[in-house]
Amino acid sequence: MNESERLAFLKTVKPFHLLPEEVLMGVVNLLEEVRHTKEAVIYQQDVSKMRGVDILVEGEYNAFFYDSSQNKRLPESYGRGFCYGGFSVLLNKKRSIRTVIAKKGTVVYFLHRSHFRALCQAYEDFFHYFTLEFARRMLNDEYAHFVKPSNTLDENYIAADKFYSRKLETVEIRELISCPAGTPVHEAASTMGRHRVSCLFVEDEQQRIIGYVTDITLRDNVVARQVSLQTPIREVMDAPIVSISPDAYVYEAMLLMFRTKTRYLLIGEEGNYSGFISRNKLLSDQSQSPFVFIQSVKLALSVEELRKKWQKVPEIVYQLLNRGVKAEIVNQVITTVADTIAQKVIEGVIDEMGPPPAKFVFMVLGSEGRKEQTLNTDQDNAIIYEDKANEQRELVRDYFLKFAEQVSEQLNTIGFSFCEGGFMAKNPKWTHSLSHWKRNYKTWIGESSPERVMNFATFFDCRFLYGEPAIMEELKEFLNEELKSVGEIFIYHMAKNALQYEPPLTTFFKNIKTFSKGSQKVFNIKKTMTPIVDLVRVYALKNRIFLSNTGERLEALKDLGVFKETEYRELLQSYYYLMGMRLKNQAVQIIHDKTDADNLLDPNKLTQVEQVTLKEIFKVIAEFQARIKLVFTRQLY
Repeated sequence: MNESERLAFLKTVKPFHLLPEEVLMGVVNLLEEVRHTKEAVIYQQDVSKMRGVDILVEGEYNAFFYDSSQNKRLPESYGRGFCYGGFSVLLNKKRSIRTVIAKKGTVVYFLHRSHFRALCQAYEDFFHYFTLEFARRMLNDEYAHFVKPSNTLDENYIAADKFYSRKLETVEIRELISCPAGTPVHEAASTMGRHRVSCLFVEDEQQRIIGYVTDITLRDNVVARQVSLQTPIREVMDAPIVSISPDAYVYEAMLLMFRTKTRYLLIGEEGNYSGFISRNKLLSDQSQSPFVFIQSVKLALSVEELRKKWQKVPEIVYQLLNRGVKAEIVNQVITTVADTIAQKVIEGVIDEMGPPPAKFVFMVLGSEGRKEQTLNTDQDNAIIYEDKANEQRELVRDYFLKFAEQVSEQLNTIGFSFCEGGFMAKNPKWTHSLSHWKRNYKTWIGESSPERVMNFATFFDCRFLYGEPAIMEELKEFLNEELKSVGEIFIYHMAKNALQYEPPLTTFFKNIKTFSKGSQKVFNIKKTMTPIVDLVRVYALKNRIFLSNTGERLEALKDLGVFKETEYRELLQSYYYLMGMRLKNQAVQIIHDKTDADNLLDPNKLTQVEQVTLKEIFKVIAEFQARIKLVFTRQLY
């Protein structure tokens, strides 16, 4: 076939038919034609290592499993237009799932796995065609019996796919056992013993669940404090109650548990609960998942132990990305580990210094505030404490400045380096009372300038990490009113800031612009992503959306009708494709090159598919910058 015939043929092959034509044109040039003789054994079940995938052009593949007696099981024949090897490359540590024999005259187009994986990372629908088809096949007990997943953590693609594609509705949940809030402690304990449960939920007079009691609750809140067994259970129960939809994914449930520090999740919404799930149950079901590692971080006892835990994160990131796990999820894993470490450090410092003299919030900013941390990360944080009477102000401020210094020093020791710009709580400028912070934001919004917007944009990507949530909520309510009344000029300057970085493309979008670093020609992928972060932040603030994560902001803007579905998907997929490339490059630098991670990429080391995809993403960014220029910067003149 000539190139045009190959292109026309590829458009008929699932799931290549889902890819844009310009991408398929790039794929055509990567295909290698391979011919097979009659009855040739092409692949052996769970033995042959797949170099890539085969697309049948002529002839036929006969595929089957061999059982222990060498009987052929579940035989299938594949003809023209079938793509073989996707499951094996993505989900079976690159080993062929089945034995494959070719018929006489069989011709295939071969696509190397590096190109195939690049397509999977760039195009979600393309990737999910394989995961969903594999999940459908695994419903067949006989098929599932012959698929032998690896027992190793680093290449267990099947386990990874199950974990990140599995919903809670597929998990066996436990029945809710409850008691009234006025039940005496001894009766509650008796109920737990009678039903053989380790968690008893507590209901108010309207039969709404308001708390729970566990074996640990009875130990810590009753026995250790020598509380009377006649005490109503409401006085010793644990709270708050955290719930999640049965439509959520297993990984989302685990992340929610670690963020809220709860060991039990109610399954359901708005008081209509079908049961509950425990963290131990989910962890035992996912014994090879990264969340077992997160649990080990929670159990660390020293700064040195936390430092060693953080040093293992690049390897986990590399493994997850190699398995095809979405960059969005990998970001959440990194953020959860980093949050857990910071919370452990904060709690340790409080234990050393004694209880704080005022309620406070330790908030994180920038990429950490957006839950988009990478492996090249520094500290961006601040402290807000409640306003106190004049005679207590110095005492309170002195405590929190010393507290911030110790937290920051320990985080630096662990691997979260000091912020070069000084945006840290240890800087006295960023540890202040709530009223002082309100004045800060009022000045930034009401008296904005290009310099102020550039310097302080990171403070509009802020997120609660530890302390009193009500303080953060009050600040957000204040911001809402300020943006409503005096935010027009501020939004204008924010929009101008989002136009500073142009996508690194030459004229007519032919090549990727680079600059020299030693003998290499590179571009900065972080700066390439910045326009997406900035423009989404502008739209979010204009619409007074106080979510901090770029993906969450995009979804909220889509729900408001600010972005169309296609625009939303374009920006979301572009952003997380770049994020995946950035994270993998950093992981390789740390693990294989033994160097510090940076954000520089050499486009000549990328595949043709990756280069084509990057150019398309850069075009998307340029188009949205043109839109933001029209919508925000012209409307004021």
